[in-house]
Amino acid sequence: TMRSFNIIKSIAYACVALAMFSCNYLDVSDELAGNLSKEQVFNDPSYTRRWHRNIFTGIPDYSNIRVKDVKGDVGINNPWAALCDELNFGNLTQAAYNVQGGFNAGSACAHRWGTLYKLIRQANTFLEESHVIAPTGSQVDFLDENEYKQLVAQAKFLRAFYYYQLFELYGPIPLVNEALDPYNSELDLPRNSVDEVVDYICKEMKALVDEDGGLSPIETDENRLALPTKGVALAVIAKTRILAASPLYNGGYAEALTLVNNDGKRLFPDADPNKWKIAKEAMEEFLTFANGKYSLYKVYKSGTQTIDADNSLYNLFMSYNKEIIWASSKTFFNKLPSWGYDWLCTPFSEQKGNQSAGVMQELVDDFFMKDGLTIKESPLYKEDGFTTQNGQAIYNQWIDREPRFYQTVFYQGRKWQVKNNPINFYYGSNNGADKSATYPATGYLLFKRECRKLYNQGSLPKVQYRPSIIFRLADFYLLYAEVLNEINPNDLRILEYIDYVRERAGIPLLKNIKPELLGNQEALREAIRRERRVELCTEGQRYFDVRRWMIAEKDGYKQGGDFYGMNMFGPKGDRSAFYERVLVETRKFNKSMYLYPIPLDQVQISKQMVQNPGW
Repeated sequence: TMRSFNIIKSIAYACVALAMFSCNYLDVSDELAGNLSKEQVFNDPSYTRRWHRNIFTGIPDYSNIRVKDVKGDVGINNPWAALCDELNFGNLTQAAYNVQGGFNAGSACAHRWGTLYKLIRQANTFLEESHVIAPTGSQVDFLDENEYKQLVAQAKFLRAFYYYQLFELYGPIPLVNEALDPYNSELDLPRNSVDEVVDYICKEMKALVDEDGGLSPIETDENRLALPTKGVALAVIAKTRILAASPLYNGGYAEALTLVNNDGKRLFPDADPNKWKIAKEAMEEFLTFANGKYSLYKVYKSGTQTIDADNSLYNLFMSYNKEIIWASSKTFFNKLPSWGYDWLCTPFSEQKGNQSAGVMQELVDDFFMKDGLTIKESPLYKEDGFTTQNGQAIYNQWIDREPRFYQTVFYQGRKWQVKNNPINFYYGSNNGADKSATYPATGYLLFKRECRKLYNQGSLPKVQYRPSIIFRLADFYLLYAEVLNEINPNDLRILEYIDYVRERAGIPLLKNIKPELLGNQEALREAIRRERRVELCTEGQRYFDVRRWMIAEKDGYKQGGDFYGMNMFGPKGDRSAFYERVLVETRKFNKSMYLYPIPLDQVQISKQMVQNPGW
């Protein structure tokens, strides 16, 4: 039987093993520390497991949101919240340089390429070299057939998942399913087409779903929750099929339709509406499997069947629960008072938090009011003035908003946790202030996923483990509504699945307040996109959504142009000046940015690798 081990810790610790390998593109050295050969490694159960666990180190950590510099492939984490219209980290981060000044194929800051191709090679090497290891002589440890089958299935899953992550960012990429010599010209490979990449990922994942003895259907053992499962494999298939059906990959990107390999092979297909039907089938296969295994996380008010939206939305992110389809094995990026998620989201006044994760005004404005309507539609929305709450004057624009707003945005005058201190973000100056200081440049601070038990003082807790969620069910409910709408906007299930998410969020259902949406495909698109905007904000989805929809230049979705916030730097002593909406930054977006550039050094050394359009 499989040796028991704490998979969360062992995979996280596998990062240490990176030091054992000499890594170039698609390269893991033939030797480990101590000059061990592959034969020695794969004839030893312990070394075999260490090699295998290192393959897990490319799994994204969506709690790591800061793009401070360009060391390593930060794109395997979550720079995307700062690289789209969600967060601003001030002027000193690499993200700021990339979105404000634009970038080229040599200066892009959020790659996945090098890291994931190294790990794909590591998976390929494992699949080629590893084998069952029977006990011999006095040897206590061994690798039996049951454990080995699970390790092989996990390696195959990770290889296909890393291809999904590469495809999501770069579009069609080379598929490499053997451990090629990194110093051999075989590595000079052309890109596979969109359809080839999609079919490969889905075929690999489907084989793992259908196989007995490999991946578990789901995991409930707390020591193994980070392992991929059949449920996760079905989720990846559904996500991949939705990418393939979306305009960016399905005939909507005119410049990509002319992209060809050196031999003339086209990489992007013409538009095929039938791909939405294929995506629907994949989504329904996942949802059928999910029934009874996953469910939206809900907390009910004591003794009632009434959903407690605030507690539901907060505790969703505080521990493993049935909404989580898959979460990273990595410890949530969360230290006080040093570098981490909570530090970035804590006011400076509260024991020197970093307070640099500024929420964009555009995201603030996109949250609904508590009546479920937008700020443009709702009679509850007040543009100016103040309301007294808990002894504090709160700007009326932040009054009567939906629960997700209060779970996501921390604003001027709101009271901070534990000590219940009212927070003042207003700096004020006589000369525009020092904009290199640590501050929320927009006048708002990210609050979502912040643990409200932490406080950097005395014996109060400063670290709290939380799952860094990769896939959760609400995302898939909204994706299902999307595919249904693209096929038949009269399908009653469209509003039903949007409303599952709205019900948990504590706002009125669309079927009750906007039943006229049904049948209006464009209006439903807007409703689905708005719901994704607020439900999944800062979770690494928005950047890719606006690109796959090909609407990053459309009003309400623009990734370039002027972005706003409260006035952090009005005249000193004039607190009223803070509540003026001011320009925070101007960002650049051009059409080439719908796809990330293939790393410049990879294109330069390759005779067959063609670059994405416009780079």
